[in-house]
Amino acid sequence: MQINHYIGGILLVAGTTIGAGMLAFPVLTSFVGFLPSICVFFLCWLVMLATAFFFLDVNLAVEGEPNLISMAYKTLGGWGKGLSWIVSLLLLYSLTAAYISASAPLFISAVEAMTGYTLPSWLAPFSLPIIFGFFVYLGTLGVDIINRLLMMGLCISYLILVVFLPNHIEGTLLTHVDWGPTLVTFPVVISSFGYHIIIPSLTTYMNHDRKHLRRTLIIGSLLPLVIYILWQVLILGIIPIFGENGLVSAWKGGSSAIIPLSHFVRNKWVVIGAHFFSFFALVTSFLGVTLSLSDFLTDGFKIKKTWEGRLLACLMTFIPPLVFVLIYQKGFFVALEYAGAFVTILLIFLPAMMAWKLKTAKFYRSGWGRILLSFVILFAIFIVAVDILKQWGTFKPLLTKYIQ
Repeated sequence: MQINHYIGGILLVAGTTIGAGMLAFPVLTSFVGFLPSICVFFLCWLVMLATAFFFLDVNLAVEGEPNLISMAYKTLGGWGKGLSWIVSLLLLYSLTAAYISASAPLFISAVEAMTGYTLPSWLAPFSLPIIFGFFVYLGTLGVDIINRLLMMGLCISYLILVVFLPNHIEGTLLTHVDWGPTLVTFPVVISSFGYHIIIPSLTTYMNHDRKHLRRTLIIGSLLPLVIYILWQVLILGIIPIFGENGLVSAWKGGSSAIIPLSHFVRNKWVVIGAHFFSFFALVTSFLGVTLSLSDFLTDGFKIKKTWEGRLLACLMTFIPPLVFVLIYQKGFFVALEYAGAFVTILLIFLPAMMAWKLKTAKFYRSGWGRILLSFVILFAIFIVAVDILKQWGTFKPLLTKYIQ
């Protein structure tokens, strides 16, 4: 195993995991506080690591170079293929909607700062698809070229925040603890630990070396966990929960954590770094998801790869999420919560069910293996149920003291 493949694999896992979800979970987890949120992070990380191992073992057991849908079909049959196809489509659409929604306030503030003109709230969501949709139209090559520049910007802006923000932390803000609303945080946090879709490509890249692949998944997923915890310390330690520009106010307005941050930290480098970090995180995630969605629609609906076909695929990619965002004021959080349910089905429930059907892996057929798989399947059902109940307003009483 070449060392550069090993390092490259770790970075692929970390890069696939880290995304625009970072902008959402400090706002939502502010209700519960720092300590409960870290407990949720560790539990979600452990469950997602376990299902990544399930996914890897199934991938290695199935002949050829299978993707998720073909793996589901070969292990679970037609219902597995159908479920994975539908949920993949819904997940990509919900993530696209979340990124479009979160980008709107950024474009409004950027245009206002440069021109003094305030973009209408209904027009701002069109900015991201119009400006970057062209690269999606060009395909993988176009996205790859612009994504390299954006990733450099993402790393630089994050380093600026890590250097300048610690001086503004107030330790008392990190002492808030409220275990009551913990349930409502799971759908959004779980969606921030999804990297399983890279495993089929990673398996080929690392020559089907199970030992090194498992180490890669552990280290590659630990890096985002550390970055997320550091991010929690910075945001929850600087921005108060209550107040006009607090985290609860951001949640009510459907804003990411970056918007209130600029009100509490007057350092110009922090404000610039925060806005650029938010922008780069959104756009890199947006490009990856929408490219996948466009390719998914092209393959699924057998769209010809002519200029007309690519244009049709782009319209099918952007129009449904735009409609969703224009209807829901808190589109960023609503879309991510739906994405959490879809991630749970796709990356927790299905890998556990596929591992259950494996005949070549002795562990999954043992007593301890069955107990682990049963726990993971029940956990997946639990998360989906929580998400559904939350959409019905069942958990509203838990948030009453924050949203009054």
